[in-house]
Amino acid sequence: MKRSALYLGGTLPTRSETFVYREVFGLRDRGWRVAVASVHPPQRDLGEAALDALADEAIVAYRPGVVGRAIAEWLRHPLRASSTLLDGLRLSLFGSDVSLAGRPKVIWQTLAALGIADEVRRLDVSRIHAHMAHVPTTIAMILARHLGLPFSFTGHAVDLFRDGSLLREKLRRAAFCACISEWHRAFYQSIDRLSVDRLPVIRCGVDIERFAPRGESRRTDGRRQIVAVGRLVPKKGFDLLLDAAPALLERHRDLVIRIAGDGPEREALTARWRSLGAPKNIELLGAATNEDVRRMLRDADLFVLPCRIDDSGDRDGIPVVLMEAMACGTPVVSGDLPAIRELITDGDTGLLVPSDDSAALAAAIERVLTDRALAGRLAARGRERVVEEFALEINLRRLTRAFGEPEELHDTERKPGALASAAPT
Repeated sequence: MKRSALYLGGTLPTRSETFVYREVFGLRDRGWRVAVASVHPPQRDLGEAALDALADEAIVAYRPGVVGRAIAEWLRHPLRASSTLLDGLRLSLFGSDVSLAGRPKVIWQTLAALGIADEVRRLDVSRIHAHMAHVPTTIAMILARHLGLPFSFTGHAVDLFRDGSLLREKLRRAAFCACISEWHRAFYQSIDRLSVDRLPVIRCGVDIERFAPRGESRRTDGRRQIVAVGRLVPKKGFDLLLDAAPALLERHRDLVIRIAGDGPEREALTARWRSLGAPKNIELLGAATNEDVRRMLRDADLFVLPCRIDDSGDRDGIPVVLMEAMACGTPVVSGDLPAIRELITDGDTGLLVPSDDSAALAAAIERVLTDRALAGRLAARGRERVVEEFALEINLRRLTRAFGEPEELHDTERKPGALASAAPT
């Protein structure tokens, strides 16, 4: 078996999708030759040299000259490229879940796939895997067909619930679809009754050594910290945390609430913060580096993520930052969504609160702040849950098994230094 793959993401690497590049580095540490491609130009200056190196090597699909490169591929392989173009046209016209506005986009994605085909061909990979079930997987599916390779994909949240397209076609064509939760598996089976062996549950894994409890007191300035991290979008529910804050801060004068992240809701959340009197013990920090997030998670007395289903139907899968906080031995409070229940058992590995209920959120936070025994129990059991089911190494074994790696290779000792493995071998 040739242990090589192309990983294709929307923006690879990017600050908000650590789980994708951790998977790339993890596979490389296991001896896989993994190349990367990105629909959009990768983010840079993410605070780690290995990520800058990954950005340097990424093949970019959406870049100037897409049409010219597609024409060049057609001139090199006219029959195959013509077949690929016809397939893209069919998908754009007859895809059952492609919106009218989305139909020209499928044609563009077909051209983008043809535009990177020769670069990928030169890499001599044996398969393609995409993260995000919308644009990256559309390009991966078309590219794989064109090159005669198997492809697979991992779906997550907005790519399924708000921006999904051609999902039935992708499920039918894929060698397998990695399900980040049992709930996602049931969701896919509601679309097409695939066998479970084509829908393996492969979690977004956490490096449990990198995200480990600090080991000493978190207090460095005499204040207790509530930390929340994520994109500033409605489904994260940060407005609910701001609504719950005044009563909590009135009762706990030693408390500071720190919200890290950026996104379209930043102005609205800032206005809400100002309406509370711009309190200094509520901090809207903006975007944070991965290392800053890790430090905040380890220093926090409580991590809060009040997830909800937003008005567009978008929702979280299982947010990786929740797993990271739990791995750090920090108790967590989260919005109660079906997939999140596979990570958090209410009252055991964390606390769950009803969506859109700031009063229930405040009450749950109050419980953790005032009951130290409960906080300690949630912290310990939360880390145990991540270690036993969401550890990166466990899920890399599941992934390589789905790729067809022989069983005898699954116990290969993991090489040290995941982030040191920046270049393909």
